[in-house]
Amino acid sequence: MVDIGTNSVKLLVGDVIGDVVTPLLEQSRQTRLGRGLYTQHRLLPESVATTARAVAAFHVLARECGAGAVRAIATSAAREAINVETLIEAVRVAAGLEVEIISGEQEARWGFAGVMSDPRLHDQTVLLLDVGGGSTEFVLGRGLEVRFRQSHRLGAVRLLEELAPADPPAATDLARGRRAVALALETALAPALRPALNAFGAEAVRLVGTGGTATILAMMARGLQRFDRDAVDGHVLSRGDVAERLAQLWSLPTAWRREIPGLPPERADVILTGVLIYDAVMACFGFDALCVTTRSLRFAALVEWPPAGARLERGSRPAGG
Repeated sequence: MVDIGTNSVKLLVGDVIGDVVTPLLEQSRQTRLGRGLYTQHRLLPESVATTARAVAAFHVLARECGAGAVRAIATSAAREAINVETLIEAVRVAAGLEVEIISGEQEARWGFAGVMSDPRLHDQTVLLLDVGGGSTEFVLGRGLEVRFRQSHRLGAVRLLEELAPADPPAATDLARGRRAVALALETALAPALRPALNAFGAEAVRLVGTGGTATILAMMARGLQRFDRDAVDGHVLSRGDVAERLAQLWSLPTAWRREIPGLPPERADVILTGVLIYDAVMACFGFDALCVTTRSLRFAALVEWPPAGARLERGSRPAGG
């Protein structure tokens, strides 16, 4: 499974038995497909080319890992670009794959199903928060029952381009960002989400974060130099932890942020707005803790692959990238 996001391209190769996915290979490359998208509404040629090369490289890795079928999906940036056909054609030429552009609703549904495949979460009431580059998915439910689902145009790359903070950010930049995110949450999300939370009993709902920002928050907290699923999965950050990290990151220049253990240097800019969104959600809805999961929409998409009637290569794993 190759997932083409606004900020990065991700690969998951896994063995699938029933609805259980065992990860065999996971990688991520930042290609910033959505750079400049929110002012021009077009994908830039260099971003498209970089993304297509990453997809092609991941296709090769997946096949080398024994994947019998390789699927490429694209999310927010591809949904919004008026020239998305340039991406589809570039990936077709570079990787020999057809890109499926999924809706925000599908992205949220797969994201929730993928996260809830974790046995530690399947019997809990969860608000899933998936902060991407171009959008953030909010899904509330328990087990396989979804009570609320919304894809919101509040992504880390989109917000970074809108705010354009100084380097290092000024205190006024952070204040402006806080106001913008709080207003977006209160006007576009809270009127529907708060009643849904209250119906479950808000105190019983667990906030779970997935995606790059959540993973990086856990990696920084653990001082990890490289991704370690066992160390990241299930790590819990308090509201104070997130607030302290937000204050630290917004006080440093980009060059200094690149030196923080656990923060990939290429994510030193976009981490500002990713953490800002998490902090704002916790404040807006009164969550005291954030549980980090490494599971994602890719897990659910693998379970639903191949489609009915498709055939896998003889001798290959039942499902792959």
